[in-house]
Amino acid sequence: MKRIFAILLAGTLVYSCGSNEGEKKADEAKPADTAATTPAPDAGAIASEKGLELIGSSDCTACHAIDRKVIGPAYIDVAKKYENTPAIVDTLVAKVKHGGMGNWGNVPMTPHPDLPDSDVKEMVQYILSLRNK
Repeated sequence: MKRIFAILLAGTLVYSCGSNEGEKKADEAKPADTAATTPAPDAGAIASEKGLELIGSSDCTACHAIDRKVIGPAYIDVAKKYENTPAIVDTLVAKVKHGGMGNWGNVPMTPHPDLPDSDVKEMVQYILSLRNK
């Protein structure tokens, strides 16, 4: 029974975190839904607002929210766990690009190899700017 549940969960994750080219209109509404519970941004968050826009236009919101755990961790929790240093930003960019598992439990994060490094870096910098929220 556990094996069936694990297979269903993995299939759901792959499906929900897959390509979103045909779902652009549905994803455009997601940032507004998440924004309703978003704390007011500080100067650091405003500087990385492009990162928030990029997050909203990708499939990230299928598994993450700013202030609450969904499938993956809340962005605020990620910001509290990691220092905002160039080395950490590079490490997290690689995690987003290549996927991973183990830092936040046993649910894998799907890789996002098609996202440009510069966009992923903007997203990560925005997330890390939420540290004091």
